[in-house]
Amino acid sequence: MKKSKLALLALSVMLFSGCSTTVPLEPKEMSQSAKSFNTPPENKAGLYVYRDSFVGKVLKKDIWIDNECLGRTANKVFFYKTIDGDKEHKLSTESEFSANSLSLKTQSGKNYFVRQYIKMGVFVGGANLEVVDEEKAKKAISKLDLAKKGLCNKEHRTD
Repeated sequence: MKKSKLALLALSVMLFSGCSTTVPLEPKEMSQSAKSFNTPPENKAGLYVYRDSFVGKVLKKDIWIDNECLGRTANKVFFYKTIDGDKEHKLSTESEFSANSLSLKTQSGKNYFVRQYIKMGVFVGGANLEVVDEEKAKKAISKLDLAKKGLCNKEHRTD
């Protein structure tokens, strides 16, 4: 009984804290430029997707937009991508058993902010997405690093 409690505690510590695992990053200059939060080009919207959760620091999770790989997250990273404005987009993140998705209707000339967060799962932590208020997101992103796009680990499942 004592050993099983110890094993569960060790697993919990690894899952919910752990050492910080990283993904490939863009140069600091690109990160700083993205943190300017400029108005997107004509007919485009800006999309910031970030992860700053304390829970599940060791986990890396893929994110897709409109079924194309945006990239792989780790704690304390963000992505920036210009996307078509005046259109509905589907964002998805890998989770424990299937992808979790979020629909986002964009307007040209606006920036949008989506936070990926890790949640407790049966075997490993799952992930989900939420739209975040601009000021709260900018404050969080100002402390994060820009991750390289297009480096998903798994094929996207739409089930």
